[in-house]
Amino acid sequence: MRKSNNKSKLLFIILAFLLFLPLFAQSNQKAAKKNIADKPLFRDPIFDGAADPTLIWNQKEKKWFMYYTNRRANIGGNGVSWVHRTPIGIAESSDGAHWKYKVNCNINYVLKDVTYWAPDVIKYKNTYHMYLTIVPGVFEDWHHPRTIIHLTSKNLIDWDFQSELNLASERCIDASVIRLSNGTWRMFYNNEKEDKSIYYADSSDLYNWVDSGKKIIKERGEGPKVFQWKGKNWLITDSWNGLSVYSSKDFLNWNRQEKNILQIPGIGEDDKVMGGHPDVIVSGDKAYIFYFTHPGRTPENKGKDNYETRRSSIQVAELEYSNGEISCNRDKPVRINLKHTKK
Repeated sequence: MRKSNNKSKLLFIILAFLLFLPLFAQSNQKAAKKNIADKPLFRDPIFDGAADPTLIWNQKEKKWFMYYTNRRANIGGNGVSWVHRTPIGIAESSDGAHWKYKVNCNINYVLKDVTYWAPDVIKYKNTYHMYLTIVPGVFEDWHHPRTIIHLTSKNLIDWDFQSELNLASERCIDASVIRLSNGTWRMFYNNEKEDKSIYYADSSDLYNWVDSGKKIIKERGEGPKVFQWKGKNWLITDSWNGLSVYSSKDFLNWNRQEKNILQIPGIGEDDKVMGGHPDVIVSGDKAYIFYFTHPGRTPENKGKDNYETRRSSIQVAELEYSNGEISCNRDKPVRINLKHTKK
């Protein structure tokens, strides 16, 4: 009788296991997909022109904020007027894999029809600092002054103007700020007047900047991003042929690796073109590159100017390091769960 009861119990356990096995598998599949990044990662719901991303951890809200130039892709307009009078949008995420639009920045800078481009945002002590490119108006071509301004914030949404930086020329854009080992802050930026080369300026307090007047990257490019990973200093620029990658021991002398990254179009949604103007977030021993694409700028659309060729999307890929060089496979699913890092 006891043997019969034991057989019944064993049979019940086996049947229960078989019954719930699909549920366990489904649960595991959901968990596995939870941190797989969306593709595209983000599209702006207002103008559909998200570009030039930069990320920072919002300590109070316990979320990642992604700032981006919100190009007005869906408004029409002549020339490049749609790339002007652009606000700075904010998207938010708890893990870096899934993003949603939050709000536009409230920037305390009084100028009619002002254009905002390419912010870089860092935190030092209890204050957030933004270095933002300003264009004084709306124009149909690229031949107008630009400058970089300094703003501060306590909540990452409302920003107060501090100063306009005195840099190498009246056409400077795309700041990227990093703190050196000696405590000095260094800003890398694009000096458009000098054949779109990369220059730098230094500061001891983030408020007062001394320009070097020195060209450190002679190759034409914009959107420099400087970061440290795998024991090396890196600088990535958008050279309009994918992204150029440099490394340096002293943040002054930069060696260019032979191969660009994000040069060969991918196969994913909105990712079948070259990547542009990135940010890089180092999380533990991993590094992720956030970049934007113009999905409609395919060979068959060459020379066309319409909504489809103007709109842009944010994407993410994981960087890989081998033999002293950086690469990335943009078609590989990105498993990402960003940890809080200082920037």
